[in-house]
Amino acid sequence: MHDVTDSNTWGPAIDEAVNTISRGALVVLPTDTVYGIGADAFDAEAVAALLAAKGRGRQMPPPVLVPDVRTLDGLAVDVPDDARALVEAFWPGGFTIILRSQPSLHWDLGETHGTVALRMPDHEAALALLRRTGPLAVSSANRTGQPAANEASDAVDQLGDAVACYLDGGTAPGGVASTIVDATSGHLRVVRDGAVPLTALREVAPVLGLGEEPDEEPAG
Repeated sequence: MHDVTDSNTWGPAIDEAVNTISRGALVVLPTDTVYGIGADAFDAEAVAALLAAKGRGRQMPPPVLVPDVRTLDGLAVDVPDDARALVEAFWPGGFTIILRSQPSLHWDLGETHGTVALRMPDHEAALALLRRTGPLAVSSANRTGQPAANEASDAVDQLGDAVACYLDGGTAPGGVASTIVDATSGHLRVVRDGAVPLTALREVAPVLGLGEEPDEEPAG
């Protein structure tokens, strides 16, 4: 377990996490929502190990955390203006957007059907790691069906030796998973309620809530 509660002293811990990612192993890291389990997004074996650690299949691919808003256009295509407005409003933060992925990317996150879920966390330790590693495939640090980890020790209890490096940032400040919005069709739609409420999303862009249907089919 490596302490990353103080930016003045977390250098060796971040170094260890970067080395862990570079050799294809898994890291647990704090975020602004809940703890995450991360792997190099461009290492298919590492992503497969992440899914195995969680007890999850390829049909549930992990989101990708990024260090900067500018990374969006490197990983996604055909970004709608409303989706971009939401990113500008809620990144960094507890907001995940599903977009069409760049077809030229050499990665295998699972059965994504050509999409990718992207988020920029509002957590300095997470961002310090991401700036060193680049995009990471990151899912909540828990076994599928079990409670999300709000403490590093919760993640250790559930994931154990499947993870090579644990970063302890104290209690997760959010404690609630991110809100996920799908922007791959003609309408923005919430697919998971979370840290950013629907009312806040709708102040920025027209977003459908869970279970809502569009008034009409999109043209084209």
